[in-house]
Amino acid sequence: MRILLVGAGGVGSAVVPIAARRDFFDHIVVADYDRSRAEAVVSEQMEAADRAPERVTVPGRAASERVTVPERPATSRQAAASERAAASGRFSAIGLDASDEAAVEAALREHRCDVLFNAVDPRFDMPLFRAALAAGADYLDMAMSLSRPHPSRPYELPGVKLGDEQFAMSPRWEAEGRLALVGMGVEPGLADVFARYAADHLFESIDEIGIRDGADLVVEGPGGQEAFAPTFSIWTTIEECLNPPVVWEDGGWHTTEPFSEPEVFDFPEGIGPVECVNVEHEEVLLVPRWVKAGRVTFKYGLGAEFIEVLRTLHKLGLDSTEPVRIKGVEVSPRDVVAASLPDPATLGDRMRGKTCAGAWIKGAGKDGRPREVYLYHVVDNEWSMREYGSQAVVWQTAVQPVVALELLARGAWKGRGVLGPEAFDPVPFLDLLNEYGSPWGMREQ
Repeated sequence: MRILLVGAGGVGSAVVPIAARRDFFDHIVVADYDRSRAEAVVSEQMEAADRAPERVTVPGRAASERVTVPERPATSRQAAASERAAASGRFSAIGLDASDEAAVEAALREHRCDVLFNAVDPRFDMPLFRAALAAGADYLDMAMSLSRPHPSRPYELPGVKLGDEQFAMSPRWEAEGRLALVGMGVEPGLADVFARYAADHLFESIDEIGIRDGADLVVEGPGGQEAFAPTFSIWTTIEECLNPPVVWEDGGWHTTEPFSEPEVFDFPEGIGPVECVNVEHEEVLLVPRWVKAGRVTFKYGLGAEFIEVLRTLHKLGLDSTEPVRIKGVEVSPRDVVAASLPDPATLGDRMRGKTCAGAWIKGAGKDGRPREVYLYHVVDNEWSMREYGSQAVVWQTAVQPVVALELLARGAWKGRGVLGPEAFDPVPFLDLLNEYGSPWGMREQ
Protein backbone atom coordinates (compact mmCIF):
# COMPACT_ATOMS: atom_id res chain seq x y z
CA MET A 1 0.00 0.00 0.00
CA ARG A 2 1.28 3.45 -1.00
CA ILE A 3 -0.43 6.32 0.82
CA LEU A 4 -0.68 10.03 0.03
CA LEU A 5 -1.15 11.67 3.44
CA VAL A 6 -2.54 15.16 2.79
CA GLY A 7 -1.93 17.42 5.78
CA ALA A 8 1.08 17.65 8.09
CA GLY A 9 -0.65 19.49 10.91
CA GLY A 10 -1.57 18.11 14.31
CA VAL A 11 -3.17 14.84 13.24
CA GLY A 12 -1.03 14.34 10.13
CA SER A 13 2.19 14.75 12.12
CA ALA A 14 0.90 12.23 14.70
CA VAL A 15 0.07 9.66 12.00
CA VAL A 16 3.69 9.27 10.89
CA PRO A 17 5.26 7.98 14.14
CA ILE A 18 2.29 5.64 14.66
CA ALA A 19 2.52 4.21 11.14
CA ALA A 20 6.31 3.96 11.35
CA ARG A 21 6.00 1.12 13.87
CA ARG A 22 3.87 -0.97 11.48
CA ASP A 23 4.76 -2.89 8.33
CA PHE A 24 1.47 -2.92 6.39
CA PHE A 25 2.42 -0.15 3.92
CA ASP A 26 5.25 0.39 1.46
CA HIS A 27 5.47 4.18 1.45
CA ILE A 28 3.74 7.28 2.80
CA VAL A 29 4.08 10.58 0.95
CA VAL A 30 3.46 13.40 3.44
CA ALA A 31 1.97 16.39 1.61
CA ASP A 32 1.21 19.87 2.88
CA TYR A 33 0.56 23.32 1.44
CA ASP A 34 3.69 24.34 3.37
CA ARG A 35 6.28 21.91 2.05
CA SER A 36 8.67 22.73 4.88
CA ARG A 37 6.12 21.49 7.40
CA ALA A 38 5.81 18.15 5.58
CA GLU A 39 9.60 17.91 5.38
CA ALA A 40 9.88 18.63 9.11
CA VAL A 41 7.51 15.77 9.93
CA VAL A 42 9.51 13.31 7.81
CA SER A 43 12.82 14.61 9.15
CA GLU A 44 11.64 14.25 12.74
CA GLN A 45 10.65 10.65 12.06
CA MET A 46 14.07 9.89 10.57
CA GLU A 47 15.78 11.45 13.59
CA ALA A 48 13.51 9.53 15.97
CA ALA A 49 14.36 6.27 14.20
CA ASP A 50 18.08 7.00 14.58
CA ARG A 51 17.95 7.79 18.29
CA ALA A 52 15.26 5.37 19.50
CA PRO A 53 16.32 2.19 21.31
CA GLU A 54 14.82 -1.00 20.00
CA ARG A 55 11.49 -1.76 21.69
CA VAL A 56 9.85 -5.14 21.92
CA THR A 57 6.69 -6.52 23.44
CA VAL A 58 7.35 -9.00 26.21
CA PRO A 59 5.26 -12.20 25.85
CA GLY A 60 2.51 -12.32 28.40
CA ARG A 61 2.39 -8.56 28.83
CA ALA A 62 -0.01 -6.02 27.35
CA ALA A 63 1.11 -4.39 24.11
CA SER A 64 1.48 -1.10 25.99
CA GLU A 65 4.04 -2.67 28.35
CA ARG A 66 7.40 -2.32 26.63
CA VAL A 67 10.97 -2.99 27.59
CA THR A 68 14.20 -1.65 26.19
CA VAL A 69 16.65 -4.19 24.79
CA PRO A 70 20.12 -4.09 26.39
CA GLU A 71 23.05 -2.55 24.53
CA ARG A 72 24.11 -4.73 21.59
CA PRO A 73 27.52 -5.36 20.02
CA ALA A 74 28.72 -2.86 17.42
CA THR A 75 27.86 -5.12 14.47
CA SER A 76 24.32 -5.60 15.77
CA ARG A 77 23.97 -1.87 16.34
CA GLN A 78 25.05 -1.22 12.75
CA ALA A 79 22.48 -3.70 11.46
CA ALA A 80 19.80 -2.09 13.61
CA ALA A 81 20.79 1.33 12.28
CA SER A 82 20.40 0.04 8.72
CA GLU A 83 16.96 -1.32 9.56
CA ARG A 84 15.91 2.01 11.06
CA ALA A 85 17.23 3.87 8.02
CA ALA A 86 15.20 1.61 5.75
CA ALA A 87 12.10 2.24 7.85
CA SER A 88 12.68 5.99 7.69
CA GLY A 89 12.96 5.68 3.91
CA ARG A 90 9.32 4.71 3.79
CA PHE A 91 8.41 8.40 4.13
CA SER A 92 8.87 11.34 1.78
CA ALA A 93 7.56 14.90 1.67
CA ILE A 94 6.05 17.11 -1.02
CA GLY A 95 4.30 20.46 -1.24
CA LEU A 96 0.64 20.23 -2.28
CA ASP A 97 -2.41 22.51 -2.31
CA ALA A 98 -5.35 20.43 -1.03
CA SER A 99 -7.82 22.71 -2.83
CA ASP A 100 -6.20 22.06 -6.24
CA GLU A 101 -8.01 18.96 -7.45
CA ALA A 102 -5.87 18.54 -10.57
CA ALA A 103 -2.63 18.83 -8.58
CA VAL A 104 -3.80 16.24 -6.05
CA GLU A 105 -4.77 13.82 -8.83
CA ALA A 106 -1.37 14.35 -10.46
CA ALA A 107 0.42 13.71 -7.15
CA LEU A 108 -1.47 10.46 -6.64
CA ARG A 109 -0.43 9.28 -10.10
CA GLU A 110 3.17 10.52 -9.91
CA HIS A 111 3.83 8.79 -6.59
CA ARG A 112 1.80 5.68 -7.50
CA CYS A 113 -0.39 6.00 -4.41
CA ASP A 114 -3.39 3.72 -4.09
CA VAL A 115 -4.88 5.49 -1.04
CA LEU A 116 -5.47 9.17 -0.30
CA PHE A 117 -5.52 9.80 3.47
CA ASN A 118 -7.18 13.17 4.11
CA ALA A 119 -5.77 14.80 7.27
CA VAL A 120 -6.78 18.40 6.57
CA ASP A 121 -9.88 20.21 7.76
CA PRO A 122 -13.20 19.30 6.09
CA ARG A 123 -13.46 22.32 3.80
CA PHE A 124 -11.01 20.42 1.56
CA ASP A 125 -12.92 17.13 1.63
CA MET A 126 -14.61 17.40 -1.74
CA PRO A 127 -11.61 18.33 -3.94
CA LEU A 128 -9.58 15.55 -2.30
CA PHE A 129 -12.50 13.11 -2.55
CA ARG A 130 -12.99 13.81 -6.27
CA ALA A 131 -9.25 13.73 -6.99
CA ALA A 132 -8.91 10.27 -5.43
CA LEU A 133 -11.77 8.92 -7.54
CA ALA A 134 -10.32 10.47 -10.71
CA ALA A 135 -6.92 8.90 -9.99
CA GLY A 136 -8.38 5.46 -9.28
CA ALA A 137 -7.30 5.55 -5.62
CA ASP A 138 -9.15 4.62 -2.44
CA TYR A 139 -9.89 7.39 0.02
CA LEU A 140 -10.07 7.84 3.80
CA ASP A 141 -11.01 10.87 5.85
CA MET A 142 -11.79 11.64 9.49
CA ALA A 143 -14.81 13.89 8.95
CA MET A 144 -17.26 14.35 6.06
CA SER A 145 -18.29 16.95 3.52
CA LEU A 146 -19.67 20.11 5.13
CA SER A 147 -23.27 20.88 5.96
CA ARG A 148 -25.35 23.93 5.12
CA PRO A 149 -28.18 24.97 7.45
CA HIS A 150 -31.81 24.93 6.36
CA PRO A 151 -32.51 28.35 4.77
CA SER A 152 -35.60 29.17 6.84
CA ARG A 153 -35.83 26.69 9.75
CA PRO A 154 -32.21 26.00 10.75
CA TYR A 155 -33.01 24.91 14.32
CA GLU A 156 -35.77 22.51 13.32
CA LEU A 157 -34.80 20.89 10.02
CA PRO A 158 -31.47 19.94 8.44
CA GLY A 159 -30.47 21.53 5.17
CA VAL A 160 -27.56 19.90 3.38
CA LYS A 161 -26.31 17.36 5.91
CA LEU A 162 -22.76 16.36 6.73
CA GLY A 163 -21.66 13.81 4.14
CA ASP A 164 -24.54 14.38 1.71
CA GLU A 165 -22.21 15.39 -1.11
CA GLN A 166 -20.03 12.34 -0.60
CA PHE A 167 -22.86 9.81 -0.31
CA ALA A 168 -24.42 11.24 -3.47
CA MET A 169 -21.31 10.06 -5.34
CA SER A 170 -21.33 6.54 -3.88
CA PRO A 171 -22.66 4.92 -7.10
CA ARG A 172 -19.66 6.29 -9.01
CA TRP A 173 -17.24 4.87 -6.43
CA GLU A 174 -18.99 1.51 -6.58
CA ALA A 175 -18.87 1.49 -10.37
CA GLU A 176 -15.11 2.15 -10.25
CA GLY A 177 -14.61 -0.60 -7.66
CA ARG A 178 -13.05 1.86 -5.23
CA LEU A 179 -13.65 2.52 -1.53
CA ALA A 180 -14.16 5.86 0.18
CA LEU A 181 -14.08 5.26 3.94
CA VAL A 182 -15.48 8.44 5.49
CA GLY A 183 -15.56 9.54 9.11
CA MET A 184 -12.73 7.24 10.23
CA GLY A 185 -11.09 9.22 13.03
CA VAL A 186 -11.94 8.85 16.70
CA GLU A 187 -15.24 10.78 16.66
CA PRO A 188 -16.46 10.01 14.09
CA GLY A 189 -14.67 6.70 13.64
CA LEU A 190 -13.97 4.67 16.75
CA ALA A 191 -17.27 5.80 18.27
CA ASP A 192 -19.07 4.39 15.21
CA VAL A 193 -17.14 1.12 15.56
CA PHE A 194 -18.37 0.97 19.16
CA ALA A 195 -21.97 1.47 17.99
CA ARG A 196 -21.70 -1.41 15.52
CA TYR A 197 -20.01 -3.63 18.12
CA ALA A 198 -22.82 -2.97 20.61
CA ALA A 199 -25.47 -3.78 18.01
CA ASP A 200 -23.73 -7.01 16.97
CA HIS A 201 -22.59 -8.37 20.31
CA LEU A 202 -24.26 -6.66 23.28
CA PHE A 203 -27.85 -5.69 22.43
CA GLU A 204 -30.97 -7.28 21.02
CA SER A 205 -32.45 -3.83 20.40
CA ILE A 206 -31.11 -0.31 20.94
CA ASP A 207 -33.14 2.62 22.23
CA GLU A 208 -30.42 5.24 22.17
CA ILE A 209 -26.80 5.71 21.13
CA GLY A 210 -25.22 8.78 22.69
CA ILE A 211 -21.70 9.67 21.63
CA ARG A 212 -20.07 11.42 24.59
CA ASP A 213 -16.69 13.17 24.49
CA GLY A 214 -15.04 14.63 27.58
CA ALA A 215 -11.66 15.35 29.10
CA ASP A 216 -9.87 16.83 32.10
CA LEU A 217 -7.05 18.24 30.00
CA VAL A 218 -5.39 21.46 31.14
CA VAL A 219 -3.00 23.61 29.11
CA GLU A 220 -0.53 25.61 31.17
CA GLY A 221 0.36 29.16 30.21
CA PRO A 222 3.85 30.73 30.44
CA GLY A 223 3.41 31.52 34.14
CA GLY A 224 1.99 28.11 35.03
CA GLN A 225 -1.61 29.34 35.03
CA GLU A 226 -4.32 27.61 32.99
CA ALA A 227 -4.37 28.99 29.43
CA PHE A 228 -7.07 29.14 26.77
CA ALA A 229 -5.66 26.97 23.99
CA PRO A 230 -7.91 24.55 22.05
CA THR A 231 -6.36 21.07 21.81
CA PHE A 232 -7.85 20.40 18.36
CA SER A 233 -8.28 22.44 15.16
CA ILE A 234 -10.15 25.62 16.13
CA TRP A 235 -11.37 25.97 12.53
CA THR A 236 -13.13 22.60 12.74
CA THR A 237 -14.30 23.20 16.32
CA ILE A 238 -16.00 26.46 15.33
CA GLU A 239 -17.63 24.72 12.36
CA GLU A 240 -19.14 21.87 14.36
CA CYS A 241 -20.02 23.80 17.51
CA LEU A 242 -21.82 26.77 15.96
CA ASN A 243 -23.77 24.88 13.30
CA PRO A 244 -27.21 23.55 14.26
CA PRO A 245 -26.71 20.17 16.00
CA VAL A 246 -28.42 17.20 14.35
CA VAL A 247 -30.37 14.54 16.27
CA TRP A 248 -31.66 11.22 14.91
CA GLU A 249 -35.04 10.38 16.42
CA ASP A 250 -38.06 8.29 15.44
CA GLY A 251 -36.66 7.39 12.03
CA GLY A 252 -35.50 10.84 10.90
CA TRP A 253 -33.12 13.73 11.49
CA HIS A 254 -33.98 17.05 13.06
CA THR A 255 -31.90 19.96 14.31
CA THR A 256 -31.76 21.97 17.51
CA GLU A 257 -30.03 25.06 18.96
CA PRO A 258 -26.26 24.95 19.48
CA PHE A 259 -25.23 23.85 23.00
CA SER A 260 -28.73 22.51 23.73
CA GLU A 261 -29.79 19.74 26.13
CA PRO A 262 -26.93 20.10 28.65
CA GLU A 263 -26.26 17.02 30.80
CA VAL A 264 -23.54 15.93 33.18
CA PHE A 265 -21.82 12.71 32.14
CA ASP A 266 -19.40 10.85 34.41
CA PHE A 267 -16.35 9.90 32.34
CA PRO A 268 -14.16 6.92 33.33
CA GLU A 269 -10.56 6.51 34.47
CA GLY A 270 -10.58 9.45 36.84
CA ILE A 271 -11.83 12.14 34.45
CA GLY A 272 -15.14 12.39 36.31
CA PRO A 273 -18.30 14.47 35.72
CA VAL A 274 -18.27 16.85 32.74
CA GLU A 275 -21.18 18.89 31.39
CA CYS A 276 -21.86 17.93 27.76
CA VAL A 277 -24.00 19.71 25.16
CA ASN A 278 -25.37 18.96 21.69
CA VAL A 279 -22.93 19.64 18.86
CA GLU A 280 -23.21 18.93 15.13
CA HIS A 281 -21.21 15.77 14.44
CA GLU A 282 -20.88 13.10 11.79
CA GLU A 283 -21.79 10.08 13.96
CA VAL A 284 -25.43 11.20 14.08
CA LEU A 285 -25.49 11.09 10.27
CA LEU A 286 -23.50 7.86 9.95
CA VAL A 287 -24.71 5.51 12.68
CA PRO A 288 -28.40 5.29 11.60
CA ARG A 289 -27.38 4.25 8.09
CA TRP A 290 -26.11 0.90 9.42
CA VAL A 291 -27.27 0.53 13.03
CA LYS A 292 -30.93 0.51 14.07
CA ALA A 293 -31.52 2.79 17.05
CA GLY A 294 -34.41 4.89 18.30
CA ARG A 295 -32.26 7.95 18.98
CA VAL A 296 -28.68 9.02 18.19
CA THR A 297 -26.99 12.12 19.64
CA PHE A 298 -23.54 13.64 19.97
CA LYS A 299 -22.63 15.68 23.03
CA TYR A 300 -19.32 17.34 23.70
CA GLY A 301 -17.84 18.37 27.06
CA LEU A 302 -16.82 21.88 26.05
CA GLY A 303 -16.92 23.74 29.38
CA ALA A 304 -18.54 27.10 30.13
CA GLU A 305 -15.50 29.18 29.17
CA PHE A 306 -15.11 27.56 25.76
CA ILE A 307 -18.83 27.91 25.01
CA GLU A 308 -18.69 31.60 25.93
CA VAL A 309 -15.66 32.14 23.68
CA LEU A 310 -17.45 30.46 20.77
CA ARG A 311 -20.57 32.57 21.32
CA THR A 312 -18.47 35.73 21.41
CA LEU A 313 -16.69 34.79 18.18
CA HIS A 314 -20.09 34.25 16.56
CA LYS A 315 -21.46 37.53 17.92
CA LEU A 316 -18.49 39.43 16.49
CA GLY A 317 -18.63 37.59 13.15
CA LEU A 318 -15.21 36.08 13.72
CA ASP A 319 -16.51 32.60 12.93
CA SER A 320 -17.21 33.62 9.33
CA THR A 321 -15.37 31.91 6.47
CA GLU A 322 -16.23 34.73 4.03
CA PRO A 323 -13.10 36.74 3.17
CA VAL A 324 -12.84 40.38 4.22
CA ARG A 325 -10.37 42.87 2.77
CA ILE A 326 -7.86 44.35 5.23
CA LYS A 327 -5.21 46.73 3.91
CA GLY A 328 -5.42 45.21 0.45
CA VAL A 329 -5.34 41.59 1.65
CA GLU A 330 -8.33 39.23 1.66
CA VAL A 331 -8.60 36.86 4.62
CA SER A 332 -11.46 35.11 6.39
CA PRO A 333 -12.07 36.03 10.05
CA ARG A 334 -12.01 32.35 11.04
CA ASP A 335 -8.59 31.90 9.49
CA VAL A 336 -7.36 34.89 11.51
CA VAL A 337 -8.67 33.32 14.73
CA ALA A 338 -7.01 30.00 13.86
CA ALA A 339 -3.70 31.71 13.05
CA SER A 340 -3.80 33.66 16.33
CA LEU A 341 -4.04 30.58 18.56
CA PRO A 342 -1.27 28.06 19.24
CA ASP A 343 -0.95 25.09 16.88
CA PRO A 344 -2.60 22.21 18.83
CA ALA A 345 0.25 19.89 17.80
CA THR A 346 2.70 22.04 19.79
CA LEU A 347 0.80 21.99 23.09
CA GLY A 348 1.78 18.54 24.35
CA ASP A 349 4.56 19.65 26.69
CA ARG A 350 2.18 22.12 28.34
CA MET A 351 -0.77 19.73 28.67
CA ARG A 352 -1.74 17.38 31.44
CA GLY A 353 -4.73 15.09 31.87
CA LYS A 354 -6.73 12.60 29.84
CA THR A 355 -9.19 12.65 26.97
CA CYS A 356 -12.07 10.21 26.48
CA ALA A 357 -14.20 9.30 23.46
CA GLY A 358 -17.01 6.81 23.58
CA ALA A 359 -20.54 5.61 22.91
CA TRP A 360 -23.24 5.33 25.58
CA ILE A 361 -25.76 2.72 24.49
CA LYS A 362 -29.12 1.93 26.08
CA GLY A 363 -31.55 -0.83 25.13
CA ALA A 364 -32.37 -4.48 25.63
CA GLY A 365 -29.42 -6.83 26.07
CA LYS A 366 -29.08 -10.19 24.39
CA ASP A 367 -31.06 -11.70 27.28
CA GLY A 368 -33.92 -9.24 26.73
CA ARG A 369 -33.26 -7.34 29.96
CA PRO A 370 -32.61 -3.57 30.07
CA ARG A 371 -28.94 -2.81 29.59
CA GLU A 372 -26.83 0.32 29.49
CA VAL A 373 -23.11 0.44 28.69
CA TYR A 374 -20.43 2.98 27.86
CA LEU A 375 -17.77 1.79 25.39
CA TYR A 376 -14.80 4.12 25.56
CA HIS A 377 -11.19 4.90 24.72
CA VAL A 378 -9.04 7.02 27.04
CA VAL A 379 -5.61 8.47 26.24
CA ASP A 380 -3.39 10.01 28.89
CA ASN A 381 -1.36 12.94 27.57
CA GLU A 382 1.68 11.92 29.61
CA TRP A 383 1.65 8.49 27.94
CA SER A 384 1.14 9.71 24.37
CA MET A 385 3.89 12.32 24.74
CA ARG A 386 6.31 9.81 26.23
CA GLU A 387 5.58 7.04 23.72
CA TYR A 388 5.02 9.04 20.52
CA GLY A 389 5.79 12.71 21.13
CA SER A 390 2.17 13.62 20.28
CA GLN A 391 -0.40 15.24 22.54
CA ALA A 392 -3.36 13.08 23.55
CA VAL A 393 -6.15 14.57 21.43
CA VAL A 394 -4.33 14.47 18.10
CA TRP A 395 -2.79 11.05 18.88
CA GLN A 396 -6.20 9.58 19.73
CA THR A 397 -7.56 10.92 16.45
CA ALA A 398 -4.56 9.76 14.40
CA VAL A 399 -4.29 6.16 15.60
CA GLN A 400 -7.78 5.14 14.46
CA PRO A 401 -7.33 5.71 10.69
CA VAL A 402 -3.92 4.01 10.81
CA VAL A 403 -5.61 0.94 12.34
CA ALA A 404 -8.28 1.08 9.60
CA LEU A 405 -5.67 1.33 6.84
CA GLU A 406 -3.87 -1.70 8.22
CA LEU A 407 -7.12 -3.68 8.17
CA LEU A 408 -7.73 -2.64 4.55
CA ALA A 409 -4.15 -3.47 3.55
CA ARG A 410 -4.43 -6.93 5.08
CA GLY A 411 -7.87 -7.61 3.60
CA ALA A 412 -9.66 -7.86 6.96
CA TRP A 413 -11.87 -4.94 5.86
CA LYS A 414 -13.14 -4.77 2.26
CA GLY A 415 -15.73 -2.64 0.54
CA ARG A 416 -16.76 -0.54 -2.43
CA GLY A 417 -18.56 2.77 -2.60
CA VAL A 418 -18.83 5.43 0.11
CA LEU A 419 -18.96 3.68 3.47
CA GLY A 420 -18.74 4.64 7.14
CA PRO A 421 -16.96 2.65 9.87
CA GLU A 422 -20.26 0.97 10.81
CA ALA A 423 -20.26 -0.92 7.51
CA PHE A 424 -17.40 -3.17 8.69
CA ASP A 425 -16.91 -5.92 11.25
CA PRO A 426 -15.87 -4.08 14.45
CA VAL A 427 -14.03 -6.95 16.11
CA PRO A 428 -10.84 -6.90 13.97
CA PHE A 429 -10.60 -3.15 14.53
CA LEU A 430 -10.97 -3.33 18.31
CA ASP A 431 -8.52 -6.24 18.53
CA LEU A 432 -5.92 -4.37 16.47
CA LEU A 433 -6.38 -1.19 18.51
CA ASN A 434 -5.44 -3.22 21.57
CA GLU A 435 -2.39 -4.53 19.71
CA TYR A 436 -1.33 -0.93 19.04
CA GLY A 437 -0.99 -0.57 22.82
CA SER A 438 -3.99 1.66 23.48
CA PRO A 439 -6.83 -0.55 24.74
CA TRP A 440 -10.51 0.33 24.76
CA GLY A 441 -12.86 -0.30 27.67
CA MET A 442 -16.48 -0.99 28.59
CA ARG A 443 -18.41 0.15 31.64
CA GLU A 444 -21.82 -1.12 32.64
CA GLN A 445 -23.88 1.93 33.54
